[in-house]
Amino acid sequence: MDNNSILTKALESFQSVVQENVHIAPESYNNYKVKRGLRNSDGTGVLAGLTAIGNVHGYIVSEDEKVADEGRLLYRGIDVYDIVASCEHEHRFGYEEVCYLILFGKLPNKAELDAFNQLLSSLRPVPYDFREDVIMRCPSPNIMNKLTRAVLTNYSYDNAPDDTSLSNLIRQSMLLVARVPTMVAYAYQAKLHYYDGKSLYIHHPQENLSTAENFLYMIRDDNQFTRLEAEILDLALILHAEHGGGNNSAFATRVVSSSGSDTYAAIAAALGSLKGPRHGGANEKVMGMIEDFKNNLENINDADQVAEYIEKILRKEAYDHSGLVYGMGHAIYTLSDPRAVLLKKKAQELAQLTGNEEEFRLYCLIEELTPQIFARMRGSKVMCANVDLYSGFVYKMLHIPPELYTPMFAIARMAGWCAHRMEEVLYGGKIIRPAYKSVTKAHEYTPINQR
Repeated sequence: MDNNSILTKALESFQSVVQENVHIAPESYNNYKVKRGLRNSDGTGVLAGLTAIGNVHGYIVSEDEKVADEGRLLYRGIDVYDIVASCEHEHRFGYEEVCYLILFGKLPNKAELDAFNQLLSSLRPVPYDFREDVIMRCPSPNIMNKLTRAVLTNYSYDNAPDDTSLSNLIRQSMLLVARVPTMVAYAYQAKLHYYDGKSLYIHHPQENLSTAENFLYMIRDDNQFTRLEAEILDLALILHAEHGGGNNSAFATRVVSSSGSDTYAAIAAALGSLKGPRHGGANEKVMGMIEDFKNNLENINDADQVAEYIEKILRKEAYDHSGLVYGMGHAIYTLSDPRAVLLKKKAQELAQLTGNEEEFRLYCLIEELTPQIFARMRGSKVMCANVDLYSGFVYKMLHIPPELYTPMFAIARMAGWCAHRMEEVLYGGKIIRPAYKSVTKAHEYTPINQR
């Protein structure tokens, strides 16, 4: 018997042992009043901390009941709708302004923003040895995996990696906000070369370009992009920059930070969280789901056919058999997700320009029909489209490849994560340590010769 056969047989044996001996009855969670997912019985989050960074509003609690409301997203108290409207009116890029606001708690004036942009520009280039040794010599087929390793390796290139003083946290935050887009771009080029057999292009970030412009410049062979493409990507970065302290990746950042660990370990934890299909990886799942609709429906704009297929997905009979309609529903938003509202407008604009109106109508049908079907099949629940429903579609029309969808989310969220780390280190005060109830009964140890 060869080694692979021996390993396969051993794994099958171990699996049966686990299935027989490691089990928690589903009803135990209700019996012990466990707040699964740190959620209350009405779906609201368990209050675990305080933050002055971002606020996600999706419902009102009136007379101890959760009442659905239009979604609002605020950065340091400022509505994201107002930020986006100002940037669009003035025809300027806004992500860097948002980073300043999130990190430092105030809107910058012209001089402060110019100085901030100049500093970001100076920090964007990745050292040659880091690029060659960390990224090029150890490529990965998954960009999120490569980014996580690259962020962790920054520890070895930092002269004060464990210093948790405010000035050092700001320095590390600025470095990550500036450099992560470059690391993603290089990791993508390495993946194309070593795994896809394509030519290797290494483009240095340009001093006079914004984050959105630089990213498009670095990932494209010919460096070419349009102003509209950069503006829409800038909008996506703004909308993904922060989302409160309770989302999975921000909470992961705060949990690790509360232990006293270093910045790179905390951000790596956030990246690991974001990679999951129930969090940042959902945008890739949406695109796979859309392709599944296309492959199985005669007419993707026929409401009856779309509704029937949504039912199959909810019954775990279609797509990935998870029972999830990706891009629909949110832990907080009920009537609307402002990020989805804003991206949907851009998706429609791009669809008209690129000839993707038919596919756009499919997204609209999924958004319209899923809440009705979900309520009928699983009981009443107010549900709206979340940002993931349209973000992948927008990236697709911007000619950004699917393997960069979740890394784009990570690039945008770096400012938010760093702000939450600073807030937790400065004001958290205690290691985060929720309780878990043991449901295993005590029993005597059995000597090995008596088992």
